[in-house]
Amino acid sequence: MAKVTAKMVKELRDSTGVGMMDAKRALVEVDGDMDQAVDLLREKGMAKAAKKSDRIAAEGLAAVHIEGNTASLVEVNSETDFVAKNELFQNLVKEIAKEVAINKPADVEAAKELKTADGKTISEALIEATQVIGEKISFRRFEIVEKNDSQAFGAYLHMGGKIAVVVVLDGTTDQELAKDIAMHVAAINPRYVNESQIPASELEHEKTVLTEQALNEGKPEKIVEKMVIGRLKKFKAEICLVDQPFVKDPDLTVEKYLAQKGAKVEGFVRYEVGEGIEKREDNFVDEVMNQMKK
Repeated sequence: MAKVTAKMVKELRDSTGVGMMDAKRALVEVDGDMDQAVDLLREKGMAKAAKKSDRIAAEGLAAVHIEGNTASLVEVNSETDFVAKNELFQNLVKEIAKEVAINKPADVEAAKELKTADGKTISEALIEATQVIGEKISFRRFEIVEKNDSQAFGAYLHMGGKIAVVVVLDGTTDQELAKDIAMHVAAINPRYVNESQIPASELEHEKTVLTEQALNEGKPEKIVEKMVIGRLKKFKAEICLVDQPFVKDPDLTVEKYLAQKGAKVEGFVRYEVGEGIEKREDNFVDEVMNQMKK
């Protein structure tokens, strides 16, 4: 039996666009013959699906699944927002979130090897969905969140899954209270729980910017330092969850509102579909012309 090397797997991946494990399995099945491996992937429909790999998938859905003291957040992307309304796509996203919460894989590659309810791997299910729907469907990321029995999960999906949030509260098991905080996180988009989580480099950068702003405003140097301290405090309050005015009671910060309930924020995760992905903005005329040239 021929030895399947990492170089061979990479070559097959580059030529077909399939995942690493799919490429390795194909090579093993045909005893390392590259041409046969390509044919095998084509026969299984994988290479056909891979032809869509150059498309940008920046739409889609995020989902949350809670399994006991474990919660998962996943993001699965499509090329157009229309696909997010497809029942097959919606069910696939939910299934992926469930399997991730139950199995707690180490990374996305490992997650793609998990079996779905019908016996297919997630990788195979993604390929099948790509073929049926006709758009590139990709599993982008996930996060696993844990709590203990004395804590509460709060989960919230905005616009059916365009934004997904999981919050963990300490000192309470009130899921409705935790959900209220999750809704706040979805709406206001804090970056940190509290200022202790802000990287020192980020604070130093902001301090430099604020100092330059104050000097450019013509303020005397002797009062610039005090101004910067005040503005830096405001900056921290804007990006830290506990210091933000609570959306349901703006007279109180999130921290003070929770303190009245004997609770505090342990942590949160917020996914917004497509964040960080450069979306292609094709001009319609250009798109038609590009199609005509093919």
